[in-house]
Amino acid sequence: MLQEERRINDGLGGHVTRWVDIRPLWAEITLPTGRISNVAEQLTAAVTAEIRVRPSSDFLAGRRIVSAGTAYLIEAALPNNNGSMTRLLCSSVVSP
Repeated sequence: MLQEERRINDGLGGHVTRWVDIRPLWAEITLPTGRISNVAEQLTAAVTAEIRVRPSSDFLAGRRIVSAGTAYLIEAALPNNNGSMTRLLCSSVVSP
């Protein structure tokens, strides 16, 4: 599922930020690589993946793809030379 973050009216005059579904999609997610880093005295695991999809103008940095309970944040969308495929370079950050 392709998602984007939106501000939604909370009914009390304020807003909340939520991930909202844009559309389902077919994708190939390659095996991720990972690293562990110490950020602000907390261990954070960062997993990176490459996701291959058919070209579309709605694959933008900052949106995310959710598959099998894992969310991948799109960092960059790179079309191939003949325009038949787009590679999405993604990251997923999980705090234990």
